[in-house]
Amino acid sequence: MGLNNRYEFVFLFDVKDGNPNGDPDAGNLPRIDAETGEGLVTDVCLKRKIRNFVDLTQTDEARNKIFVREKAILNEKIRIATEQEEIANLTGTNKTQAARDWMCNNYYDIRTFGAVMSTGRNAGQIRGPVQITFSRSVDPIVIAEHTLTVVAARTEEKDIESQIGIQGRKFTVPYGLYRCHGFISAHLADQTGFDDTDLELFWQSLMNMFDHDRSAAKGEMSARGLYVFKHDTKLGNAPAHSLLERVVIDKSNDAPARRYNDYVIKIKDQNLPKGVELFRKIG
Repeated sequence: MGLNNRYEFVFLFDVKDGNPNGDPDAGNLPRIDAETGEGLVTDVCLKRKIRNFVDLTQTDEARNKIFVREKAILNEKIRIATEQEEIANLTGTNKTQAARDWMCNNYYDIRTFGAVMSTGRNAGQIRGPVQITFSRSVDPIVIAEHTLTVVAARTEEKDIESQIGIQGRKFTVPYGLYRCHGFISAHLADQTGFDDTDLELFWQSLMNMFDHDRSAAKGEMSARGLYVFKHDTKLGNAPAHSLLERVVIDKSNDAPARRYNDYVIKIKDQNLPKGVELFRKIG
């Protein structure tokens, strides 16, 4: 059970003519750092795509159900855990711990990312072994605004002319390459039961999730790089930042970037600290 190694990783993805993560507080504009102009994608956005990929591909695996699903009633799932035959008659801390363990054993996203399960019947709080940062674009992004028009009326009850013409706007990023950092703790994996099989599914999710999340609003989104640093111990052999900073992204020309090949990805120092390996799963 659990993992025997600590991991850090750099995940690169891009968007072309799409909105990678709209901000509902700003009229669904692409998220942006107001001071630098760099685009942002939240960790929650990526976790949603990972959950959706696991849900799509693991339907026959009882251990890989998804806790945080769209329109799900979370307290109902917690109640089901506390009413299991082996848990129902327990009390206090023992019941909370047993329910917590049951949830970890049955829900992939809880084993991976953790969860707060004390909103109804108490199944405790869990800090997951996999943590990812906000993604930030390598360069400042440009936000393009597009007017949307309607040519067909929807109902007979209103005048046709009032139902056609300009009806809204759409916002896109012409191109952006985004960088995300991730951290995987072997010690927290021991607590949730996250193991090597779960880890492989996580890598597969990162590499393939955009191919199963297409929509007109998102444009073209693709995984472009996945650089994994693996330590040969649970505690680790080097500070995370000293490894992540080795993945360097440069421009290949002075023109505005409009494709992935406008960037060059380099590993700054190939002489890794003793006990650390680098795996290029993409890139």
